[in-house]
Order: sequence, then structure tokens, then C-alpha cells
Amino acid sequence: MRVLPNERLISGNGEGAPLPDSHSELPPVIRRTEFVAFALAGLLLIAIVAVLYVGKAFFLPVVMAFVTGTMLSPAATFLENRKVPRGLGAVLIVVAVTAVVAFVVALIASPVMEWSSRLPELGAQLKDKLHVFDRPLLLWRELQTMVGGSEGLPSFQMPKFEWVQPTLEFLSPTFTEFLLFFVTLILFIASWRDLRRALIMTFSDRDARLRTLRILNEIEVHLGNYLLTVTLINVGVGVATGIVCALTHMPNPAGLGALAATLNFIPIIGPIAMFAVLVVVGLVAFPTISGGLLAALAFGGITFLEGHFVTPTIIGRRLALNALAVLLALAFWTWLWGPMGAFLSSPLLIVALILKEHLLPPDAPQLPQD
Repeated sequence: MRVLPNERLISGNGEGAPLPDSHSELPPVIRRTEFVAFALAGLLLIAIVAVLYVGKAFFLPVVMAFVTGTMLSPAATFLENRKVPRGLGAVLIVVAVTAVVAFVVALIASPVMEWSSRLPELGAQLKDKLHVFDRPLLLWRELQTMVGGSEGLPSFQMPKFEWVQPTLEFLSPTFTEFLLFFVTLILFIASWRDLRRALIMTFSDRDARLRTLRILNEIEVHLGNYLLTVTLINVGVGVATGIVCALTHMPNPAGLGALAATLNFIPIIGPIAMFAVLVVVGLVAFPTISGGLLAALAFGGITFLEGHFVTPTIIGRRLALNALAVLLALAFWTWLWGPMGAFLSSPLLIVALILKEHLLPPDAPQLPQD
């Protein structure tokens, strides 16, 4: 006879004693097979990240070409609809984009070369102007001595400039990486229709083919819109920065505006770096600290308006990107692939969100409402 929980067992003398509740039929919180599956998935993820990190010289140009080619493929389709062969259209698009990038680099490189040749002189000027902070530093050292701390902060020293050459070497990819990127980009744009068809026909099931087609179409549309919208926004930021620099009599306002537009492609890090550049240039170029900070403060206002009103209004309606997800993606891809990884972080996050929406089942269990 099966005894139910909380049922009393009757003894011979008529008295009964309650049996303790039995939990033997309850399933464990995590089964052994689920734990093994989680562990294998974690090991696979670690292995993929390790391969991407070690093989950066190959994977970075290829992934960069795939993402950029997906963004530019609508332009190739537009030219193809105007009777331009897709292969020729791919070459024309890549040449045009390269010319624009070369023009921006020329605007930036001219002041950079001029200022880099005067680094010791500029460093000495900046050190002289920062002597205004000597008294606050002295008061801080006296306060530390009173509370029993260390001897205090050392006197202000300008940083050495041995890091300039290693930094430029880190930021500049090799010729082989450039060549691999351009060749892959042209071939990817030229053969994108065939690649789409091959990916779709890989699956034999009709529903799987339709799902793959929807995923590819949505990735192409969203990445194309992202590139166009972000480029227009960043050009606006660059033009506004150049105008502000011209009005505040900063040296080479066109180069600073081009630098602001370029750095704004990198979320969070780019505007901060541009603000620091404007502070340093202003402090060196102007006789007073207040005058040198005008352009940097105005740029801070521009980026505040762009980040809190313009970009969320335009992009947020198309793809809502969580701020924490953007920050984590930026940190991860910057650590993995450097500045180019920072540029790819938002497009790759968009691709991941689209895959999540289409591949996860809609009837997945949901958390209860609060």
C-alpha cells in the first residue's frame, strides 16, 4: 500500500504517528546533464574567444570586411538596379569610401604631424601653465601629512612621449591585413547575392529557409541604416566641433572637426578622448586656462545633446540598445581587437540582437510579473 505524505500510520494499539514529508519525488534544481551541457558551452565559448584573440591578424580583417560589406551592400544593390554590374559597383563603392577615409585622414594627419614634431616644446608650455595647481597640490600634501598618510603627491611631471611610436604601431594594421580587408570587402559585396542564396538553400526545411531569409534581410537593413544614420550624426558632430573651434580661435579647426567625427564612431571612448584632446590643445594654444577650456566645454555640450537627444531619437526607434549591453560589448571587443573592435562592437551587438529575436522560441517561459 502506498502511503501519501502527511498520512498517519495506524499501529496495533490504535495510535498513529505522522510520517515526515517526503521530497524524494521532487526533481533536482540542476540535473547532471544540464550541468555538463553548461560546462561544455562555457568551454566552447572560451575556446572561440581564444581563437579570435590569437588569430586576430586573420579574423579581424575578415569580420571587418563582412560587417562593412553588409552595411554597403544596399548601395551595391542600388547601383545594380541602375544597370551597373555588381562587381563594378563593388569596386566603385570601395574606391569612393577609401577616398573619403583618405581625405579625413589627411585632415587629421596634418596637425598631428605638426604637433608631434613639437612635443617637447608643447610639453614644456603645458607644464608651465599647469603650475597654477601647485598650491592645491601643496595643500593636499599638508593634509595627508596631518592625517598621518604618506609624504604626499610628488611634484607635477609631464609624461614622457616614448609611448607615441608603440601606440601608432598598435593602431596601424599591417599591409597584409589591409590587403586582406580590401580584397575580402570587394569580393563580399560583389558576391553577396550568391552568398545569401547559398545560406538560404543550405536548409531543406521551408520554415528554416524563410527564417534564414528574414534574418539576413533584417541584418542587411539594420546595419545599412545604422551606418548611414551614425555617419550623418557623426558628420554633424564634426561640423559643429569645427565651427566651435573656429569661433574660439583654436588651431586647425578643420582637423579637429574631422578628428571629432572620426572618434565619435567609437562609443563612449571616442568622445572622452576628443574632450581630452581639446583640453590639451586649448591649454597649449591659449594664454589662460579659462580660454583654453572653452572649446572643450562646448564640445561636451554638443556630445551631451547628441548622446541624450539626437541619437536615441533616431536610432532608438529602430533598434533599442541597452546601455549596459553597449558598454559590455564595447569593453569586450576593444579588449579583444583594439580600436577596430570598438568600432565593430555596436554592429555586432545589433546582429546578436537580431539572431536572438529570430532563433529563440516565442513561447519560452517568462518570468512572473512583479
